[in-house]
Amino acid sequence: MSRLDKYLWSIRVYKTRADATEACKAGRIKVNDVDGKASREVRPNDIIEVRKANIHFRYKVVEPIDNRQPARLVEQYAINITPQEELDKLNAPRETIFLVRDRGTGRPTKKERRDLDDMLDNLDY
Repeated sequence: MSRLDKYLWSIRVYKTRADATEACKAGRIKVNDVDGKASREVRPNDIIEVRKANIHFRYKVVEPIDNRQPARLVEQYAINITPQEELDKLNAPRETIFLVRDRGTGRPTKKERRDLDDMLDNLDY
């Protein structure tokens, strides 16, 4: 058996275990249509729904694990069953969003660029 936060980190859904724990606390994770707590035990055939950037990813647990796995081995432990219409949201062109900068203000600074990228990542489209 494996904790939910540790499992999500192990199959590379989240970059850090702390990110996975935070997502559980924020209510962005469901296991079998029930809000998932970070300490919940993951069992084979559980369906995990993860909401990231307004896209609902779905994974079926094949085998619970505790250690982070190489990306090429993740399919042995989880099957991505995300519907195609959700995956199509990933390919929505970001270029359709026009940002207007005042003439003569120059390029955005690194901080402004990161803020713009964060804003675009969190848009609901």
